[in-house]
Amino acid sequence: MAENRTELVDLGEFGLIERIEKGVKTNGESTVKGIGDDAAVIDSGDHYTLISTDMLMEGIHFDLSYVPLTHLGYKAVAVNVSDIAAMNGVPTQITVSIGLSNRFSLEAIDALYAGINAACEAYKVDLVGGDTTSSTSGLVISITAIGTVSKDKITYRSGAKLNDILCVSGDLGAAYMGLQVLEREKQVFLTNPEMQPQLEKYDYIVQRQLKAEARMDIVHELKELGILPTSMIDISDGLGSELLHLSKASGLGLQIFEDKLPIDKQTYDTGFELTLDSTTAALNGGEDYELLFTISQTDFEKVKNHQDIHLIGFMHEKEKGCKMATKGDNLVDITAQGWSHLKA
Repeated sequence: MAENRTELVDLGEFGLIERIEKGVKTNGESTVKGIGDDAAVIDSGDHYTLISTDMLMEGIHFDLSYVPLTHLGYKAVAVNVSDIAAMNGVPTQITVSIGLSNRFSLEAIDALYAGINAACEAYKVDLVGGDTTSSTSGLVISITAIGTVSKDKITYRSGAKLNDILCVSGDLGAAYMGLQVLEREKQVFLTNPEMQPQLEKYDYIVQRQLKAEARMDIVHELKELGILPTSMIDISDGLGSELLHLSKASGLGLQIFEDKLPIDKQTYDTGFELTLDSTTAALNGGEDYELLFTISQTDFEKVKNHQDIHLIGFMHEKEKGCKMATKGDNLVDITAQGWSHLKA
């Protein structure tokens, strides 16, 4: 009899995580939150310790034909710091583990760590350890970020309340558009190595792809404004996926408005040039590393004029589902169509 086999692509990344989570039991008294949020939460007495890990693999998460190693090192730290920010915490330390093949020189590793060290300085974190090993599949980077947060200030994905306002920092879709430009220029170069990349008019979106920034500034500004988000998540897999995460964790539905989505002009113009819809890029592109969060209606006056916090919708009853009101006044379902890590 043939053995039953379930393909991982059929389950998807999030389905796989949920399956793993169901089989895990936490026994330690200090473990406050395990799998299921942006970071694990550990009780450290007068505060919580936050721990988050991300792995970046060559050929899956980055292409060294157009990603400088220094930028890669910086981005690898930033994406982990972003998870700490999403818990309303402050990063303190990181560990870095790398897998290397013999095609990398000492100078290449120096360049990688120059980016890592620059990010450590920018986010005021200490590199305190890690591991190195050989790799037969290119460069592998795994970073664990450690942070802290006051027990009364921690923010989970699950805290949104009925009628809370949905907010997002920065702008969306730029990193995805930048990736499309880089991929296009790579193909031009492969066809004709004499051609130089034409990136001048795409400076912003290319930077958003190559040198991601964690929005620790927004975390600090919210504290200065006296706002404690009721829920929060960072936007790594696309706004659509993160909205569904907040909805499911909080047990509520939500509605956003297409005309309220913050999209930079360069993102919009590049989408028009490449015949890519900028709204689709904002919802499903990923790698923006902005913060998606909810606030109470009573905090509206504090953020209504903020230049970098955008009010895009609200939480409503679970039965109403997750919807987007389009520019044409139609209500459409929000779906998670972001890139799947588990596709062949």
